[in-house]
Amino acid sequence: MQDYSGDVIPTNGVSNVKYLIAPAVAAAVLFTAPAHAVVIDLSTMTCKQFIEGSDDTIKMVLTWMDGWYKGDSDKAIIDTDVFVENAKKFGKYCAANPTISVVNAADEILGN
Repeated sequence: MQDYSGDVIPTNGVSNVKYLIAPAVAAAVLFTAPAHAVVIDLSTMTCKQFIEGSDDTIKMVLTWMDGWYKGDSDKAIIDTDVFVENAKKFGKYCAANPTISVVNAADEILGN
């Protein structure tokens, strides 16, 4: 049985410095990365802007739409089959109506 009383972490001959540098480098990378705060005004976004948006924007809009139209009374559950089916309906509707707002498109698809 080895005595590790002097070591913080059993290193098997590897310097403890490596165990300190790795987390420090990771923290430096995380804290120096630029923050990209984006405001998306869905009341002015058109279907064309939605379709041409980034993957992240499309995912955020679809997730918002799913939550918004579930309302307060529904459980906090995402049925992925329903989510994908609604996303397909929404995409098809937006492709056919590029000038309509995403809010109006969502009302048309899910507002019933």
